[in-house]
Amino acid sequence: MLEEDDIASSTVPSSGTGRPHILVIRLSAMGDVAMTVPVLMALVAKYPGLKVTVLTKAFFMPIFSQIHNVTVHSVDVKKSHKGLLGLYRLYKELKPLNIQAVADLHNVLRSNILKFFFQFSKTPFLQIDKGRAEKKALTSLKNKVFEPLKTTHQRYADVFGELGFPIDFKQPCTLSREHLPKSVSGIVGDDAGLKRIGIAPFAAFKGKMYPLHLMEKVLDRLNNSEKYQIILFGGGKEEQKQLEAWEDTFSNCINIVGKLSFADELSLISNLNGMLAMDSGNAHLAAMYGVPVITLWGVTHPYAGFAPFGQSNTNMLLSNREKYPLIPTSIYGNTMPNGYEKAIETISPDSIVSKIAFLLEHT
Repeated sequence: MLEEDDIASSTVPSSGTGRPHILVIRLSAMGDVAMTVPVLMALVAKYPGLKVTVLTKAFFMPIFSQIHNVTVHSVDVKKSHKGLLGLYRLYKELKPLNIQAVADLHNVLRSNILKFFFQFSKTPFLQIDKGRAEKKALTSLKNKVFEPLKTTHQRYADVFGELGFPIDFKQPCTLSREHLPKSVSGIVGDDAGLKRIGIAPFAAFKGKMYPLHLMEKVLDRLNNSEKYQIILFGGGKEEQKQLEAWEDTFSNCINIVGKLSFADELSLISNLNGMLAMDSGNAHLAAMYGVPVITLWGVTHPYAGFAPFGQSNTNMLLSNREKYPLIPTSIYGNTMPNGYEKAIETISPDSIVSKIAFLLEHT
């Protein structure tokens, strides 16, 4: 249980049971949701008597299945919780849970509406400082301030600190490897002593996605080495079509799109020896299990604070800033000046293959 001093120093009122209950709002993209995992693990490790409910999409529930004292309340912003009336309906669902405080790790219009409702019960409602001004200066095309910003993980942790529950990341904050169910082993089979590496070649925006013709060269090198079983990750029909083509081309490649549930996909990710990904969600899913992750960065940059948790800086392969000095040109890779479309191509296939070989030989 929480120590008395911890409760006394907290801004969270006691529930009468001595076990405060915090609602954590994290509604958005998969990568952002995955980034909450090490923070929540650090939180419940330091305050084992704390009860936490995460407000997120039902699809993301498996992400939190291992974390002690954490449950998920699902939200459906497209149907039952859509619009002002839907959010009020959501608030009424949450009210019987006896929430003593809210940690808003999203801080958007929807969560601000919820904040308005929670003010009726005078529930402490702390919101993340996204550092918008700092990020604007970092991505500015003029008078750029190129310096590392606070990590997103620390920004999440700061919200809990403001609630009276300061945390750090000194202890291991990664999930355990999960059992590989038959539904997964039946698809990937026996790796026959090969190192199992995941490759997630897609990203939401072109500015941070490695060109497919160059990724194919990486796959060719890895496949021909006969050292790796290559698991291809993605989503959607177009991505599935591309990955199926690579599966047909390369003997050691297995496409898993459309074949597994999200929970089974997570179990597979937890059993990887390494993951190659863009600055995207799959990188964070692998990192939350402590899997070594190599990330490729186009017009985005780790300085914005979105590097995968616990990964060495040497695992982050960056576009050449001497040739493209305006990088990062955006936080999410959705904007770039003319001439920066091929910035990520300054990361050579050879450098990626060499980094994979080194990393997997030393882990």
